[in-house]
Amino acid sequence: MIDDRNSTGHDGDEHISAAQFHAEPGTDGWHVLYGGAQTIYPTDSFATGAEFARRIAATTAEIGREPDIDLRPHSVAVCTARNPRGRLSRTDAEVARRVSAAGRELGLAPDPSQLQTVQIGVAQSAGIETLGFWRAALGYEIVDDVLADPLRRGPRLWFYELDKPGRGRTHLDVAVPNTQGEPRAQAALQHGGRLAWGDDVPAWWGLASADNHSVDIAAWGDVHDGVL
Repeated sequence: MIDDRNSTGHDGDEHISAAQFHAEPGTDGWHVLYGGAQTIYPTDSFATGAEFARRIAATTAEIGREPDIDLRPHSVAVCTARNPRGRLSRTDAEVARRVSAAGRELGLAPDPSQLQTVQIGVAQSAGIETLGFWRAALGYEIVDDVLADPLRRGPRLWFYELDKPGRGRTHLDVAVPNTQGEPRAQAALQHGGRLAWGDDVPAWWGLASADNHSVDIAAWGDVHDGVL
């Protein structure tokens, strides 16, 4: 996590935090996860989703920054950010307002329980650097302190020194809306998981499966002053 509230965003706007984004009017139903402000709308058909995507494209083109849209047969997911690191500016809030308005016109409502973003944490032994290997193998690019898909399709990778005994090496980070962190973690615990790292609960749940595969449920980014 990097705190850059006073730096300049990709739109020329000043960066804002998750808390500042949520304070903007018209951002209800949006959550700040890995990659930026995001939402997901269930739809009754692919045709409805396609019409929603068309309206999003039309309304955001007016301000010169189109969001990422993931159109599926029964849902439309939207992310305001235009860079894989996901830093936010006031323009992101304006994009969110316009997308939400288009959704209301179609009678659609967001569902935060379906919203998540996955990141891979790659553990490195002391003195070992593997970022270059993963960058070459995946065709990713370096964005500050993470590796990211230039087209923002695949999960990001971040790297850390392996220093916690008993913790699996490479693990998944699952970013969810703040209100969804505890229910998601409790569900995993009920299916044989254990709490391997609990110092930051309920903001961050370090979980392990029965055979010690690790998953971190990250709920902190949606309300934090920095960025993920």
